Amino acid sequence: MSPLDELYLSMEVMAGVFGALFGSFLNVCIIRMPEDRSVAWPGSACPHCGKPVRPYDNVPIFAWFWLGGKCRDCKTPFSALYPTIEALFACLIVLLFRRVIPDVVAIDPAHLVAMVWYGWLLFALVGLTFIDLKHKIIPDAFSIYSVPVGIAGAALCTHLGFKYAPTWEQSVVGAATGGLGLVAIMALYKLVRKREGMGLGDAKLLALLGSYFAAIPALLVIIVAASVLGSIVGVGTMIYKRGSLSLALPFGPFLAIGAVAWLFFGDQLAFGPGALKWAF
Repeated sequence: MSPLDELYLSMEVMAGVFGALFGSFLNVCIIRMPEDRSVAWPGSACPHCGKPVRPYDNVPIFAWFWLGGKCRDCKTPFSALYPTIEALFACLIVLLFRRVIPDVVAIDPAHLVAMVWYGWLLFALVGLTFIDLKHKIIPDAFSIYSVPVGIAGAALCTHLGFKYAPTWEQSVVGAATGGLGLVAIMALYKLVRKREGMGLGDAKLLALLGSYFAAIPALLVIIVAASVLGSIVGVGTMIYKRGSLSLALPFGPFLAIGAVAWLFFGDQLAFGPGALKWAF
């Protein structure tokens, strides 16, 4: 392995470590944001006995295993979702690193800013997915409040020379198209079917996606992919429950999956034809 390959591998490992750390913080957001609690204070504690989690028991992924999935003090089981979310986000950040920075030559301020920019999008998408699945809400912090991040990030990336990001003007138009376009679809659905379809949170989420991808084909593919996947899951649920679907499926997680697929797969996707290739 050449020195450049070793440097790239070490940076890839660091990306995974940062992903796991932010995945741990993401767990805090998923638990506290629906309850309107601060995500910064107090520190992590057992939800059953209230004892603070010790720093050496707060290591992402591994701590859950060496604790046997239980609180050190009261022995109440901790959800396996904790290490799962940390590992998931670590993997996503490593994949993002490979996608945005395919080799050592691409390690420059423009590509590093793009890593942070797209990293926030993945953070928001993973967070809202688990919150929407449990609480049937999409926090504004992970949707409409993040639109300025999308626009500002697009402006900074293009200013630094990252040619695969939209301009800030395109980002603004994309956000408006995504949000208002889905609102129009929702209004038409309600007019025709005389009942609500998707929620306003989905429109806010699509505004965020529009600020990042800023292209009608991208938004259409994401919506279609989310609809198809949602239909498959819905039909599968009905078959499993023998024709009963007692709870409406949230659409946000399917939009999130469609957005991640658009970002990662195929050179015709997020970065345009032939722009960036996978590094493996």
